Amino acid sequence: MMKRAAAAAVGGALAVGAVPVVLSAMGFTGAGIAASSIAAKMMSAAAIANGGGVSAGSLVATLQSVGAAGLSTSSNILLASVGSVLGACLGNSPSSSLPAEPKAKGDEARENVPQGEPPKSPLKSEKHEE
Repeated sequence: MMKRAAAAAVGGALAVGAVPVVLSAMGFTGAGIAASSIAAKMMSAAAIANGGGVSAGSLVATLQSVGAAGLSTSSNILLASVGSVLGACLGNSPSSSLPAEPKAKGDEARENVPQGEPPKSPLKSEKHEE
């Protein structure tokens, strides 16, 4: 239960903290859209599609607003909630601790256990050439 709660807390904090970092890396900064960035390419495509301007409420406009001013309190709460749920789900899933396969009887490792009878020596030819 504690593992799940910790994963939920980490997921929520990570979701809220990652948004500004990701938007800034994409080029949506507080000073505007960075030149030669993914954001600039998105803005160019949106402007071409709309006949020369970026329409208000479009994805590019919304991301620029968030990049410049940050998320509102209600958006941060919603994002933290979603991140907490995802973190709790991922924290509850088995990662590298897969269940062991059932072993068959007599399948254990053995060390120097003698076999039924010793190996036979090679057969000798009855004809001896001298």
